[in-house]
Amino acid sequence: MDTISNMIIQIKNAGSAGHDRVSIPYSKLKHSIVEVLKKEHFVKNVETESEKGRKVLAIDLFMENRVPKIKGVKRISKPSRRVYQKSSEIRSVKSGYGALILSTSQGIMSGREAKKSQLGGEALFSIW
Repeated sequence: MDTISNMIIQIKNAGSAGHDRVSIPYSKLKHSIVEVLKKEHFVKNVETESEKGRKVLAIDLFMENRVPKIKGVKRISKPSRRVYQKSSEIRSVKSGYGALILSTSQGIMSGREAKKSQLGGEALFSIW
């Protein structure tokens, strides 16, 4: 299974169902992705907790009048097809209302940060 796509769909579905918090299994990659989503103001807070002897990420979601901030996500690079973008190829998502999440040589970062740093990388997903 694709763990990144499972994670972003769980976050989107939890917001659509009206939940304020979602727990997902922990990994370093997921933690760094959620930290970038926190910087981009798609999630409020992220904590590492232990649940039934396993580490989980507890993610608090942004809600505006019981409407989730995350409206949609699109997985770009998949395990079956990797998609790489140069810094000159990075475009805004939904006219600047969304964000592109990239895996670069400097770590996971948003498209805005990567373009500013003139870094390219694997385009993981876009979120709006």
